Amino acid sequence: MLAVDLLLTLAALATAGQCLLLPGLFRAVANLMAFGLVMALIWVRLDAPDVALAEAAIGAGITGALLLTAVGQLPASQRQLHHEHYRVPRRFIPMTIIVVFVGGVLWATMLALPKVGLVKEIAAVLPESGAEHAVTAILLNLRGIDTLLEIAVMLCAVAAIWSLQRAIPPPALELNYPGLTTLARWLHPLFLLTFSYFLWQGTHAPGGAFPAGAVLGAGGVLLLLTGSIGWMYRHYYNQLLRWLLAAGLLLFLATALAGLLMTGSLYGLPPQLAGYFIIAIEVAAALSIALMLMTFYLFGRPRS
Repeated sequence: MLAVDLLLTLAALATAGQCLLLPGLFRAVANLMAFGLVMALIWVRLDAPDVALAEAAIGAGITGALLLTAVGQLPASQRQLHHEHYRVPRRFIPMTIIVVFVGGVLWATMLALPKVGLVKEIAAVLPESGAEHAVTAILLNLRGIDTLLEIAVMLCAVAAIWSLQRAIPPPALELNYPGLTTLARWLHPLFLLTFSYFLWQGTHAPGGAFPAGAVLGAGGVLLLLTGSIGWMYRHYYNQLLRWLLAAGLLLFLATALAGLLMTGSLYGLPPQLAGYFIIAIEVAAALSIALMLMTFYLFGRPRS
């Protein structure tokens, strides 16, 4: 399997290099999407299929859709850079040498570090955490404050995007791609099934809210691209959309305060109730993350 790893490494370097060096914004975005798919395969080789699927959904899917739509908003003269006007920067070769050297030093330093961990400590408290898998226990109980802040950062990003402008209506892709709408509707049950599977898997294996929300959000962006979802653009759903976006963060905060009231410590949930709290947080956080990713594609808050 060493040949496969080397091939994936070369593919990642090639797509990243083409993204930076090839003329034309469309080529850059296409190579960035290809780089996201290669990174997903690398995560599969690292035995992290949940992270791989999230990388494919966000890195190649949602990010690619955002950038392609942004490129479409630019004037035609800015979308393409003709070959005769394009030159590789003179600083490319020395900067490449510096990046490779610094990367090599960091890699060697990382290999020289002692292997430390808290495997025994986590295994000792796992039965009281309310989760069967160590990753879920860490993310939603033992170090739940980190996950809380991650969701808060995403919600702040939504607020920042909403402060820029009103929502832009979805493009009429059905005119140029007649089968895209039908394909999106056929694929959406698969996105829902994968979403449900990752939520269930998170109780006993790597998975949970973030990869589940990423997959559902990617399916939602596909529906937004085809104009199959219109309720997010309508003003009388504004309050509902805001509550759904904040549901994951609010439930996380309520759980933290509940632990403080019941046991005297933040997130200090009683073992007999911790499992139920984690399931509720997983569902609310996954739905909020999916809607946040879809809201990023709205390019502003819905019309009021």
